[in-house]
Amino acid sequence: MSQESHQIIQPQHIAIIMDGNGRWAKKRFLPRFAGHQKGLKSVKRLVAHCSMLGIKALTLFAFSTENWRRPPDEVNKLMGLFLKALQKEVSRLNENNVRLLIVGDRSAFSKEIQEHILLAESMTRDNTGLVLSIAANYGGRWDILEAVKQWQLVHPEKSVLDMTEEDVSQYIALNALPDVDLLIRTGGEQRISNFLIWQMAYAEFYFTEDLWPDFDEASLDKAIASFSQRERRFGKTSEQVAK
Repeated sequence: MSQESHQIIQPQHIAIIMDGNGRWAKKRFLPRFAGHQKGLKSVKRLVAHCSMLGIKALTLFAFSTENWRRPPDEVNKLMGLFLKALQKEVSRLNENNVRLLIVGDRSAFSKEIQEHILLAESMTRDNTGLVLSIAANYGGRWDILEAVKQWQLVHPEKSVLDMTEEDVSQYIALNALPDVDLLIRTGGEQRISNFLIWQMAYAEFYFTEDLWPDFDEASLDKAIASFSQRERRFGKTSEQVAK
């Protein structure tokens, strides 16, 4: 086999559904929030590893529009953890040339969280390394609907019947980034849960039983190695791709 065939082909854009924090804590007879705290440490490790690998974009599903249905105490603690991360981790991201984006409906967050989101994005706006996007109060269907609404606001003289895929793509979240190449979901579930529906049209899926707090650098390397073995045809035949 040639040396070229051994090369690992890296995805440009990785998206991760970070599932299993609560179950990780339950297995250890700890409160669910302890799992979320441990999960944040996994985020830090994986962000650093993606930066080291030269990955262009990493998008993490932190809080979905459906997660508000969780017990109020857990939601409040998650919001507190989100705020703490914005207050304490952004300087480190900035020092490491990471650009931070928060995608989702921000209107449901407290004024303090919204202010720190704007500050974090402003502080890291000019960074040229990894683009770290945190999907918070995000839903894929919401994203598509918002894109259509924004297009209509900009083009009031046009009918939605004239809308094209390119039109939607201009207003969809993360439109300045390449589409997702690789979706990773931890925790054993095998569904996308309303995450980046538009952006994952041709993504490769990788599901693992590992709970998110246990997902480490070696786990990510394994997922990328699996991705590199996939034949990405984008509608073409294998023969066409091989040319």
